[in-house]
Amino acid sequence: MANPNISQIVSIGLVSFLTGYYLRPYIGCVSQCTKKSKKHIHSRPPSSSSTTASSEESTEDSYYSEDSEEDEDDGIDINSTALNEIPGEVRMTLIVRQDLKMGKGKAAAQCSHATLALYKKITNPHSEAYNPDMVSRWEYGNGQAKITLQVPNQEEMDLLYAQAISLGINAYIVHDAGRTQIAAGSATVLGLGPAPKKVIDQITKDLKLY
Repeated sequence: MANPNISQIVSIGLVSFLTGYYLRPYIGCVSQCTKKSKKHIHSRPPSSSSTTASSEESTEDSYYSEDSEEDEDDGIDINSTALNEIPGEVRMTLIVRQDLKMGKGKAAAQCSHATLALYKKITNPHSEAYNPDMVSRWEYGNGQAKITLQVPNQEEMDLLYAQAISLGINAYIVHDAGRTQIAAGSATVLGLGPAPKKVIDQITKDLKLY
């Protein structure tokens, strides 16, 4: 019974060898063709339109990713509850430095930082600045009113900041992280409020719109 088994094994091995020997050129061709096809696909240069779109997307993503990280904080938590007794419109004021010559997009990003920082302060129950009544007036009384003004330089901005603190208005100065247009640490925007317009106007009445 051993001999038939050996004969069968030898026969199967011989058939397998011959099959592999004759099919090897075809298998190699298929493999090489597949590799060339993949290489051709990956190395194909993009069209001019796709290159332009890709470049624009890369620039846009780079700009927003660089400027979207939160910049350094310069602010004191102020108890503004004494201002709750003052009637009238409640607003937030954003004051942009002009001597830095920021682009419109850059300035908008910095104003967004200031807006969010002020809102986080005044809505944080663990902060001295917590004032839900003022937030409610600002959010529901007059549609989260905001105004953007301009200041010529940092010296004037620092003076406005000190005046706001003395009047019990929450204030926040954004210091840029220096990833895009201006030097790191530059004071870019002063945010004030939310607070009654009557009080904020005591500080900003002489400033021009941005």
